[in-house]
Amino acid sequence: MFDFLFGISTAVAEGAAAGDGQQQMVGCGDGSLAGTLTLILPLVLMVVVFYFLLIRPQKKKEKQVKAMLDALKPGDRVTTIGGIYGTVTSIKDDMITLAVGITKTEMVFARWAIRNVDEQGVDNDTEVLA
Repeated sequence: MFDFLFGISTAVAEGAAAGDGQQQMVGCGDGSLAGTLTLILPLVLMVVVFYFLLIRPQKKKEKQVKAMLDALKPGDRVTTIGGIYGTVTSIKDDMITLAVGITKTEMVFARWAIRNVDEQGVDNDTEVLA
């Protein structure tokens, strides 16, 4: 690929050195097109790579998190972003009330503060997880 690009720039330089006006015009036209492609092609490739490696997976993950938060219901065992395990007791708009610990202490959290819904139950004492 680079040999092709260097070959074009060499041809343009030789055409300019020869002093032939017709060849110089054709050489400059090819050189400017090749120069433009060499500038634009890497930028386009970088945008495509960023899209497939960064942007697309992030949007997919955000969609999964939104679906998980929308599917919350009372009785679900959840973990907050602060590491608190609890059971959802009520949901009002963007506020979620969790029952935490053996004494079922109620705590209020924002909906976005829920990290995930737990599959297995977690107790806050020394019992082994089921």
